[in-house]
Amino acid sequence: MSDLDFLRVERGAAPLILSFPHTGTDLVGLDDRFASPWLARRDADWHVHELYAFARDLGATFVRSTVSRSVIDLNRDPSGASLYPGQATTGLCPTESFDGEELHRPGAEPGAGEIAERRERWFAPYHDTLAGEIARLRAIHPRVVVYDCHSIRSTIPRLFDGALPQFNIGTNSGVACDPALTAAIAEACAASGLGHVVDGRFKGGWITRHYGRPADGVHAVQMELAIRGYLREPTKIDETNWPPAFDPDFAAPLAAVLRRALEGALAFARG
Repeated sequence: MSDLDFLRVERGAAPLILSFPHTGTDLVGLDDRFASPWLARRDADWHVHELYAFARDLGATFVRSTVSRSVIDLNRDPSGASLYPGQATTGLCPTESFDGEELHRPGAEPGAGEIAERRERWFAPYHDTLAGEIARLRAIHPRVVVYDCHSIRSTIPRLFDGALPQFNIGTNSGVACDPALTAAIAEACAASGLGHVVDGRFKGGWITRHYGRPADGVHAVQMELAIRGYLREPTKIDETNWPPAFDPDFAAPLAAVLRRALEGALAFARG
């Protein structure tokens, strides 16, 4: 695999970039290092890029990785610093699953040298590409929206209490984007009646925090979806039922809400 084979880039002309750092499931030949390849893939943002396929019609740019977040998490601080100090989370090269299980076989965890190599091979190219697309669109638009696409199981007691709201909008507590953009997205979510929160448990990962520079015309927001809204989420998951298959008809109602949210984001960007 060449260094850039893991990137999937589709360029649009609208002032909107959709980032997909966690849809990848490729363990890049490291399967034997993990305690279970299924567990290493389990916490992916399953089928999110398929859910947002409609955004091509809006002229959005897509930037997506095919590498598993268990190899390297492209939405973490590359220094290794926690984005949520004092709270359970996963790291740049995770050693635990969302539920706290050990991901690697004993003694197979990546060391500092390997982590640096993974940053160079996958983290840097992803972010160089994302930054390049931002610069390309910012050159022709006064404002650009970076919309970071995520999903997660609805209940993970180690990470949050109870069932997660359907729509979790993260703006780094308002630092990463103009309030008008937050309002446009939140209004679409609120109108659905499915439940939403702004800067709740998920305030935005490194992508939102790093690229959101409203004063420079770059506005970033993270959308963390409870996966039940677009996949038939089992009550208890195991290797026989996870991941669920993507059914466009089942996902259509949520996709319609997200379309309205992105239309609101574009209206903001075009001002």
